[in-house]
Amino acid sequence: MTGTLISPDSVLPAVTADRDALFAEGLEADTLGKLPDSTVTRMKDAGVIRLLQPVDYGGMEATPRQFAETVMGIARINPSAGWVAGIVGVHPWQLAMADKSVQDDVWGTDPDTWMASPYMPNGVAVRVDGGYRMSGRWSFSSGTDHCTWAFLGAMAHDADGNMELPPRMLHVVIPRTDYEIIEDSWDVVGLKGTGSKDLVVENAFIPDERVMEYDHLIDGSQVARAGLEQTVYRMPWSCVFPLGITAATVGISEGLLDTAREYLEDRIGAQGTAIKDDPYVLYQLGESEAKIYQARQALIANAEEIHDIVDRGDEVSFARRAQGRRTQAEAAWTAVRAVDNIYARCGGTALRMDKPMQRFWRDAHAGLHHAIHVPSTVFHASALSSLGVDPEGPLRAMI
Repeated sequence: MTGTLISPDSVLPAVTADRDALFAEGLEADTLGKLPDSTVTRMKDAGVIRLLQPVDYGGMEATPRQFAETVMGIARINPSAGWVAGIVGVHPWQLAMADKSVQDDVWGTDPDTWMASPYMPNGVAVRVDGGYRMSGRWSFSSGTDHCTWAFLGAMAHDADGNMELPPRMLHVVIPRTDYEIIEDSWDVVGLKGTGSKDLVVENAFIPDERVMEYDHLIDGSQVARAGLEQTVYRMPWSCVFPLGITAATVGISEGLLDTAREYLEDRIGAQGTAIKDDPYVLYQLGESEAKIYQARQALIANAEEIHDIVDRGDEVSFARRAQGRRTQAEAAWTAVRAVDNIYARCGGTALRMDKPMQRFWRDAHAGLHHAIHVPSTVFHASALSSLGVDPEGPLRAMI
């Protein structure tokens, strides 16, 4: 099945053509607790979620830069839409590695089909003839109301219901008919419009062809088994999976900076001095702009460098992957710290709920709470690698 092909470079201009409408839909999303249908239609018409989808199924096989810049550009105007673009947008990249029959099931009649997640291994997958029986509950399923399939994480159990040892983590592909969305499960302070609700599965059958092993995604054997030659699909999981999440967080920070600039243009400070004449606020504005630009460029350069390594046919070492994860996490923290500094200099009026700054500020901080932005083990592994030590155990997780 091949859908209408769209150039990756045309996606962001298309989805942001009516910036005012896209911005207003972000406010509506916060009220609804999910993206409104108008935003989803806008994103589908522009082909947002098809950026990393295979060409054979109506996708664009975009470069990491094209994907990241599109996510940033959307998040800069509508944080929740940008977040969903980053999360849901990476699922076609993984589905490209699945059995062709599974791709046909998901995309065969509609290349604009969206898939939810999450990958946290909260499912209990018990081995049965021809596959697994799975039950569990998962939180943080971003954009889930508009998805008709999902990738869910689970731990493999034997036929007697005992967890396999050593533990084996699975990613399973499951249709919307086999899971329930818990409607009142997304009551949060930030990224309210993403609709990242809980999912529940009760004793669903998962055929073998809809199961991937997490270790095979990490070590590259899954993509090798799928026979994919395209560079973008042979990139490490630890680079591509977090890319959309960090790009959204940086883009939201850019959006806060935009709204702060607009607010500060005519602001008079508490001492009666116009902000344009206040060297202290101007210094902070300049520094925040520099830091956010630094975060954007570091994130993109990191992805492009890894893309080039893979394109040459070279292996991306663990040390380089750890360095890449360190760069991603630091980009998010650098961007959010930068907007904290300028937001604090916008005065008490910036706290008003009718001012857009507070929404961007809340959403940016919510982005830092994603597991991929926790820097502890990432920085630990990167530092050990730089000293010639090959980390073991939990330090290798997600890298």
